[in-house]
Amino acid sequence: MAKYRLVLLRHGEGAWTKENRFCSWVDQKLSSDGIKEAQNCGKHLKALGFEFDLVFTSVLSRSIQTAWLILQEMGQEWVPIQSSWRLNERHYGALIGLNRAEMALNHGEEQVKIWRRSYDVTPPPISESHPYYAEIYNDRRYKCGDVSQENLPKAESLKDVLERLLPYWNEKIVPELKSGKMILISAHGNSSRALLKHVEG
Repeated sequence: MAKYRLVLLRHGEGAWTKENRFCSWVDQKLSSDGIKEAQNCGKHLKALGFEFDLVFTSVLSRSIQTAWLILQEMGQEWVPIQSSWRLNERHYGALIGLNRAEMALNHGEEQVKIWRRSYDVTPPPISESHPYYAEIYNDRRYKCGDVSQENLPKAESLKDVLERLLPYWNEKIVPELKSGKMILISAHGNSSRALLKHVEG
């Protein structure tokens, strides 16, 4: 049986993680703890003898920054990195920026749990009046993707994340794995969950 070599990880802690807020597609840098987490991850991977040939990230800074820090700790800064919005965190729609505890008070703990942990329930979509709408949809990183900005999601279930991720997985990542390359994917909680669901059947 063929053996493929893949390391899949979630980025280090971002500033909004501490504040218990839905970060989603809002671009956040790593917190000081997040930087340490990424560096420790790099040290651990180096100690285990990993040598990466290619790295994939989302287009969000916390994913990219985590990959950079890991490669730096491993002395593998030269390893090529490819970024795609298809590895982005789940789009939480109108919930973006909100504190999870406040959400539970306003909508009930059960409803928030359904939005966060169900497979095919989509939260309310983001509207143009949302405080982070312009920041997300006017961002230059989405002008050079493989879909037009008007076709980018406005909210996603985990099922939606898997559907937008799979073409990239099948067309870009799988061929590199099958060629024998050791791959690192620095992604997000939900894009990792979706991918694991697929990989593990």
